[in-house]
Amino acid sequence: MTTPRAILSATTPRPFASAGFASALAFAGAVAAFLWFLGSSNPFTPAGYVGYLTKGAILGKSRFYGVQRGPTSAGRTWLLDVTNVSITPYTYSEDFTGNDAVLSRDNLKIAFRVHTVWRVDEARVPLFMERYSTTASRREVEKDPDTIVKTAYGNFVREPLRTFARDEVQRRNGLEVKDALIPIGDAVLDRIRRYAGDSPFILNSVVVGNIQYPSEVSDAVSRKLAATQELQRKDTEIEIERKERTKREVQAQGIANAMEIIRGQLSPMYVQHEAIEAQKAQVGSPNHTVVYIPVGPMGVPLTGTFSATAR
Repeated sequence: MTTPRAILSATTPRPFASAGFASALAFAGAVAAFLWFLGSSNPFTPAGYVGYLTKGAILGKSRFYGVQRGPTSAGRTWLLDVTNVSITPYTYSEDFTGNDAVLSRDNLKIAFRVHTVWRVDEARVPLFMERYSTTASRREVEKDPDTIVKTAYGNFVREPLRTFARDEVQRRNGLEVKDALIPIGDAVLDRIRRYAGDSPFILNSVVVGNIQYPSEVSDAVSRKLAATQELQRKDTEIEIERKERTKREVQAQGIANAMEIIRGQLSPMYVQHEAIEAQKAQVGSPNHTVVYIPVGPMGVPLTGTFSATAR
C-alpha cells in the first residue's frame, strides 16, 4: 500500500527540471534573435534616389515591399533589401562617326553627336524596375552606380533615339545640316517623347552638334570662304579708292573756285597797294635789306607781265 508521502513525492515536479526548461527556452530565444539580426537589415536610400524595396524569403517567394524616397531608411526588417534608382537628370551622348556616319539626302557622309538629357519619373520607379531594368547586386552598384539606368537606357531609349536622329539628318542636304541643328534636335526630341509617352522615362532635351564633313568638303568650303573674303577685301579697296577720288575732285574744285575768286579781286591798284605796304614793312625791319624792283615813272612798283627782252 502506497503511503501519502510516496504519492506526494511522485506527483510533485522536481525543481531542477523546471529550471532546465527555462534555460532551453531562453537559449532558443537568443538564437532566434541572433538569426533575425543576421537576416534583417535597415536599407538606406540617399538624397536624389528612390529606393525599390524587396522582401526575400527563405522558403517562400520574394516580393515587392514598397518604395522610399531618400534620404531615408525603412527600419530594420527581416530579409529586406533595396535597389536605389537615381531620379536626377542624366546626360548621355550618342556618336555617329566612322562606320556610323549618316548619308544626307545628297549622299554626303556626315559625322555628328547627339546629347540627350533625361531622368526617371519618381512616381513610376516600380514600373521602371519591373519592365525596363533589372535589380543589381551590391557589388555591381559599387562598381558602377549607373548600372541600373544604363541597362534601362540601353533597353528602351538608345536605339529608337539613334534611329530618329539618323532619319532627321537623312532628310536634309549635307550643307544644310549645319544650319538646321536646332530644328533637328527639336524634331528628335518630339519623336522620342511621343515614343516614351507611357514609360517612366522623362526626356528633357536633345541637342545635335559636333558636325563633321569629309575633309574634301571641308577644304572646299574653306577655299570658297577664303575667296569670298578676298573678293570682299577687293570691293572694300575699290570703294576706298572711289571715295579718295571723290575727295580729290572736291578739293580740286574748291581750289579752282578759290583761285577764281582771288583772280577776280586782284586788280592792278590792289597789287600796287600791297607792294607799297611790303616796302613800308621792310623799312621798319631791324635787318638791312636792299630790294631792287622795277618802278614806273611815278616811283611806284610796276605790276603786270613784262617781256624779259624788252628795253
